[in-house]
Amino acid sequence: MTDTDTSPAQSADEEDLAASIQALAGTSVLVIGDLMLDRYVHGSVDRISPEAPIPVLSVSSHASALGGAGNVVCNLAGLGVRTHFVAVRGDDAAGAEIQSQLDAVPGLTPHLYVSPDRPTTLKTRFLAAGQQLLRADEESVSPLPDDATADLLASVKKAVSDCGAVILSDYGKGCISDAMIAGVVDLCGPLGVPVLVDPKGRDFSRYDGVDFVTPNRAELALATGLPTAYDEQVVSAGQAIIRDCGIQAVLATRSEQGMTLIDRDSALHVPARAQEVYDVVGAGDTVIAILAAGLAAGANRATAVRLANLGGGIVVSKTGTATVHPEELLAAAHSASWRESERKVLTPAAAEGIVKRWQQEGFSVGFTNGCFDLLHPGHIHLLRQARAQCDRLVVGLNSDDSVSRLKGPERPVQNEAGRSTVLASLEHVDAVVVFGEDTPLDLIRMVRPDVLVKGSDYTRDTVVGAQEVESWGGRVHLADLLDGHSTTRTVGKLKAS
Repeated sequence: MTDTDTSPAQSADEEDLAASIQALAGTSVLVIGDLMLDRYVHGSVDRISPEAPIPVLSVSSHASALGGAGNVVCNLAGLGVRTHFVAVRGDDAAGAEIQSQLDAVPGLTPHLYVSPDRPTTLKTRFLAAGQQLLRADEESVSPLPDDATADLLASVKKAVSDCGAVILSDYGKGCISDAMIAGVVDLCGPLGVPVLVDPKGRDFSRYDGVDFVTPNRAELALATGLPTAYDEQVVSAGQAIIRDCGIQAVLATRSEQGMTLIDRDSALHVPARAQEVYDVVGAGDTVIAILAAGLAAGANRATAVRLANLGGGIVVSKTGTATVHPEELLAAAHSASWRESERKVLTPAAAEGIVKRWQQEGFSVGFTNGCFDLLHPGHIHLLRQARAQCDRLVVGLNSDDSVSRLKGPERPVQNEAGRSTVLASLEHVDAVVVFGEDTPLDLIRMVRPDVLVKGSDYTRDTVVGAQEVESWGGRVHLADLLDGHSTTRTVGKLKAS
């Protein structure tokens, strides 16, 4: 049986997506794989060499970034995931540069084997006017010696018990050997830790025992010798991999056709979000990073795949090797159509950073909160007054679980995805942050607003967070209420009618 998800960003699973995104930060993932340094040489071409019919690049700048499995690590760091990284680098200048960059990645614990006999994989791209003229590779693709593999597996054994998922990032440079794959599967199986592989080459049987492989459409066709143009063909090819190679599930990434999750008995087609594609470099790293982080956070397979699909859609709209952040996933999950408002829906951590930036720029920041279920004129009246007290207004929005605890099991009428999208579309609102607690106290302490606004049915002593805001020099404002408007009364009338 094949299931087709016709609208992953606005489906009935939006609540699961939002909750899973919030749960990503603080999870832990282990990455094992081929580490590279991507170097970029930028310049301009104004003439042809007199020595040969080739362009002459006048170099203007140099840049470098972590590549291969290093890009997977950067994607996990961007999601707030704690990461263990097991890899090999050479005892050379490129290896030292990689080490320096890894040391700056937040939440990362590297376990690097430094090989005196193996060069660090270095890919140098020469670019002019945004186009590549040439790529020069310095690398060794021979398998690692046994002692290096044993050293890496010892590091895996120490780290895996702290992790909720393991990624094998195979770029065919020798780190992910048959012995490495078998050793990782043997370590993870008894612990129930899922193993995900970004595969390389024709022979997927070497990945026997892993939980997921994430080939693109061309890789799936190469590994099976089967066509992969249409849904049914992708499913058949994926099930052939599962049947013949001892793999539990296949996530086939299909560019403009989205993704297909395949297991022995079923398939889930998740279409791509409409997106202008600028650069697909590194998109597979983003997909497997988000998939693994979602599983580590406790999401089911379908939810983790939908998150990965959203992330893949976001990253291809960026240039170069890029990463995705939780607030971008949250905005994409909440709405595919509200282009302006979706950027206002933030995670608490993102809101903290943006509020600090606003305050450094001299703007006063206000905060108010509520359930905002079935938005009515009374809500608009409150928000208009709140915005008049500040330059930027942050609205704390109770999550669905929080509303149910406060208002009863039949509430909210609208889920948090719908409520946040409507709030973010209002001109008076500059940011919307969903919080899961019964009160916004933790969120207030995090964003540290200058003005705290509540309705005049409160007193200063009963406003949650008043004491904290005043302690750092802020103030409390009690806004006038517009009589005759209540979501609870509206819901009651609807039930009685």
